[in-house]
Amino acid sequence: MMALPSTRTIFVLVLLTELQVLCQDYISNYQNYDEAFIRPVSEGPLETENTYAVQSYECAKECFCPHSYPFAMYCDHRKLKAIPGVPSHILHLYAQYNEIEAITAEPFANATSLRDINLSHNRLQSSRVQREAFKKLERLLHLHLEHNNLEDVPPSLPKTLQRLHLGFNKISKITADAIQKLTDVAVLDLCSNRLTDAGIRGKALSGMRSLMQINMCSNKLKSMPSDLPASLLQLSVENNSISSIPEGYFRKTPNIMSLRAARNKLKAVPYNVFNLSRLMDLNLGHNQLSKTFFVPKTLEHLYLNHNDYKELNVSLMCPSVDQDSPNMLTYIRIDNNKLRGPVDYHAYACFPRMRMIFYGEQQKVEEYEPSAEN
Repeated sequence: MMALPSTRTIFVLVLLTELQVLCQDYISNYQNYDEAFIRPVSEGPLETENTYAVQSYECAKECFCPHSYPFAMYCDHRKLKAIPGVPSHILHLYAQYNEIEAITAEPFANATSLRDINLSHNRLQSSRVQREAFKKLERLLHLHLEHNNLEDVPPSLPKTLQRLHLGFNKISKITADAIQKLTDVAVLDLCSNRLTDAGIRGKALSGMRSLMQINMCSNKLKSMPSDLPASLLQLSVENNSISSIPEGYFRKTPNIMSLRAARNKLKAVPYNVFNLSRLMDLNLGHNQLSKTFFVPKTLEHLYLNHNDYKELNVSLMCPSVDQDSPNMLTYIRIDNNKLRGPVDYHAYACFPRMRMIFYGEQQKVEEYEPSAEN
């Protein structure tokens, strides 16, 4: 019998399918661009907007541009204080792990074809990011600015961006002015900043109609982020101080496939709050939950470890059994709760695809403590 793919593999494949559209134009652009370099001189010039002499492999003296792939310029780990001038044919700039504090328009004056810029692990400061620094980069797709000292989202970012990485900075607010034109961004990483509830209020994020994944882990949030776009597939808010999830919170984001809200202060969630048609992965570990909630049929992985459950009411998790349309749950982690006995055997009838219930060690419970479900 042919082995079936793991549920984790299926989830990844589905997410990749959703992201596939991001690559189609990207690959097409490469094909046209590569032809301009590899076309033999004897065949004459190629009529494209990007035609360069094959013999010309200009590179900044501080960096390395491999002859095997002259579109990339490697300037990483060189103790650079400033961004070197980028030649016009370069598509990928790697300048991470340096001592760069400022971004100006000057290094990019001729580099209008840049697709990727990596300036992570530098010393960038918001006050030294020129407002027009990225103005001419009308083809930029990926921008890495994580692990710097930025206090704000850089201004005037190209509207062509698809991935924006701003983790591990000092950003406390997201303004509509900074991101309202970023309608093509699919992945936005804001982990390990200083975001507060007030810093993301309003409709700053709702206009990002292509956004599929947003990471806000390790910030200072006390409530779930509001006004997220309907396109969202994955939301990560781990390691904040979120105490509740409002009833109907996901009405505006019905396509959520993965929610990661571990290491918060959740004490209870509305019974039907996760009744979503595409939810596959739900991580609520390291909270203070004690009451059971409805588990949607599509859910495959559920993490409830390190909470305050004294019992797990399977009948509430799975109020009905449909053999023609079974629940997809295959893995549940419930270690480090206050459970007093094994999980109800009915769980295997409700969740016929269950492969593992990780029970593990449980916290000690005083005899006089009442059951949470009572």
